[in-house]
Amino acid sequence: MEVTLARRRLQKHLEPARPLRRSTVDQGSDDGSADTPAGTPVEHEQNITVEQFYSIIRLHTPKQGRISYTREVLCELASSPVAKKKPKYLPEHPIVLEKADVLYHFNLGTSTHNLPALFGDVKFVCVGGSPWRMKSFIEYIAGELGLEDPKSEYPNICAGTDRYAMYKVGPVLSVSHGMGIPSISIMLHELLKLLHHAHCTDVTIIRIGTSGGIGLEPGTIVITKQSVDATFLPKFEQVILGKNVVRSTDLDTELAEQLLQCSNRLNQFKSVIANTMCTMDFYEGQARLDGAFCSYTQEDKQDYLAKAYASGVRNIEMESSVFASMCKLSGLKAAVVCVTLLDRQKGDQLSGSHQVLHDLQQRPQILVGHFIKSQLESSGKI
Repeated sequence: MEVTLARRRLQKHLEPARPLRRSTVDQGSDDGSADTPAGTPVEHEQNITVEQFYSIIRLHTPKQGRISYTREVLCELASSPVAKKKPKYLPEHPIVLEKADVLYHFNLGTSTHNLPALFGDVKFVCVGGSPWRMKSFIEYIAGELGLEDPKSEYPNICAGTDRYAMYKVGPVLSVSHGMGIPSISIMLHELLKLLHHAHCTDVTIIRIGTSGGIGLEPGTIVITKQSVDATFLPKFEQVILGKNVVRSTDLDTELAEQLLQCSNRLNQFKSVIANTMCTMDFYEGQARLDGAFCSYTQEDKQDYLAKAYASGVRNIEMESSVFASMCKLSGLKAAVVCVTLLDRQKGDQLSGSHQVLHDLQQRPQILVGHFIKSQLESSGKI
């Protein structure tokens, strides 16, 4: 016998209190309808709760897949005051809440590199003008300290930029600074910040380089006592916010004496402690006669260099004043060790062969390398 099922449509708006009816065929129910004639369609009512209804129409089915946010939303979240608040469970640390610092000319940064892991063990920093010279120095010091094969390849840590070169072996960092006060000043700002972010302690920094001598034989090492300006005064003057700011150029006297003692023990070349004149220019600023312009005579030049000698100056270069002032300001032990390539009272241009000049340039690194090795040996670190 055909059974006709009554159908009802759910209304658009849900009315939970209203029962939902379903049509069924009676098969001997005990609800008082037993006397209903067989075969007669009977309609029963069945109540459904709201939760059951939601289950039926699957409103609570969780969405599959991963939740994603746009970059704009994430940036807004990161910029919110709550995101910038330091969690209570983090330890006290000066860098935790600091703004990310980009050491642009080194291609390094606090948010892109683990500076304490990379540089935290640095105890000696040697800086010099030429990238080639500073790579040569790191190869030399690696062999002296027996830390690595001196023939190994040492990658340039600053390879992402063409401004400076940086190499490291063990506790020694070697960095080029270019030529002149502006170039070394930029490098030193970022180097000092790097040492700070890396939590380095008890660091000694030494500039190694070349210079023109006054009254000294070529090849003599000058360990700078004071850096003086072109008027022979021991100061570095800089205009900051339109005002002249003068800073001291004193260097660590104890460190200078230690370097001189190392030179005496080596007994390979002559070394002296004396004043170094730092100029703003390679030609007229150093009384050269071979520049594109020259407004003075040979006699004027000789008179000026004689005054420099009388004031205690024994060599001329272009970086020591800002180097000394910035290291003193930061509390670092610092020294300047330069070899003289010629006596400026006898000429302006180099006349020696390439090999002779190359050998002379090795002298500062030999002396400083010996000093670093002796310091590490005395402290039991090698």
